[in-house]
Amino acid sequence: MDLHVFDYSEPGNFSDISWPCNSSDCIVVDTLQCSGLPNKSVLLYTLAFVYIFIFVIGMIANSVVVWVNIQAKTTGYDTHCYILNLAIADLWVVVTIPVWVVSLVQHNQWPMGELTCKVTHLIFSINLFGSIFFLTCMSVDRYLSVAYFAHTSSRKKQAVRRAVCVLVWLLAFCVSLPDTYYLKTVTSASNNETYCRSFYPEHSVKEWLISMELVSVVLGFAIPFSVIAVFYCLLARAVSSSSDPEKHSSRKIIFSYVVVFLVCWLPYHVVVLLDIFSILHYLPFSCQLENFLFTALHVTQCLSLVHCCVNPVLYSFIHRSYRYELMKAFIFKYSAKTGLTKLIDASRASETEYSALEQTTK
Repeated sequence: MDLHVFDYSEPGNFSDISWPCNSSDCIVVDTLQCSGLPNKSVLLYTLAFVYIFIFVIGMIANSVVVWVNIQAKTTGYDTHCYILNLAIADLWVVVTIPVWVVSLVQHNQWPMGELTCKVTHLIFSINLFGSIFFLTCMSVDRYLSVAYFAHTSSRKKQAVRRAVCVLVWLLAFCVSLPDTYYLKTVTSASNNETYCRSFYPEHSVKEWLISMELVSVVLGFAIPFSVIAVFYCLLARAVSSSSDPEKHSSRKIIFSYVVVFLVCWLPYHVVVLLDIFSILHYLPFSCQLENFLFTALHVTQCLSLVHCCVNPVLYSFIHRSYRYELMKAFIFKYSAKTGLTKLIDASRASETEYSALEQTTK
């Protein structure tokens, strides 16, 4: 996404800042002085605690997924490549959270320098877009694997998936680069407060700001959600035609993929659209509106990052084959220290049987 939420501030806070913009197209914030948001500190500190919780859970869950996928020779299900890259992307997203928390508890000030501002934003944006794109690719892959390529060789499908993963990372980088390029740190002349902001070309500030927000909505939600919803609905219909009762129960899991994505991301992008309408003056300016957008953007962004904690559960921990690989990885890792040699032998003996069972339930 972008830094829009993490640096969103109330109007009137920057009337004494020397903005690097002399054009009449600049967005002026000092024409109306609004009083501070009531209980603003309470809001920001509460969100900081929630972010720390997301950081801890996200680090643990995604680290486990990455470790197990690296340790395991096979995961037992087709989308291993996407799940590994999804966990890596989510892991890097949560790694940046402590930096945002430092800024958040200082009322969105940025005391860490311009380089840190750019690097943190780039890491955050690339991996957040990457996470969403990998979820989208997974939905397409799962349907095509069932409906059209069920008998295609695993080697060919793996080669295609690896190529798609490379393209996803390149796309996420390209989408994230423009906004990162225009990031700068600006310091208030009166109170020496420093902020990390995007300063777009003077002749088209408003156009750039609206374009970046639209990119966030279209590429970060509208297109991915449409693809995810359509292909998982197709997958659910394909699964329902099977006489296997195990596959019928998987429709609930498929439904949860769509619902969780919608719940986590729809509120944030609705608020971003409201902010676009405010910039375009489709919504009349008022301090109440600005205070609402300030609060709503912070809260909904926090909700959206919960997705980094939910992804490991929905796409990894819920699968029996993953839990089997997790158990096996721990057994092989710690057997020498804990004396679990017999369990190792048992897991080896049952591996062929388990693989056969998984094939019958796909």
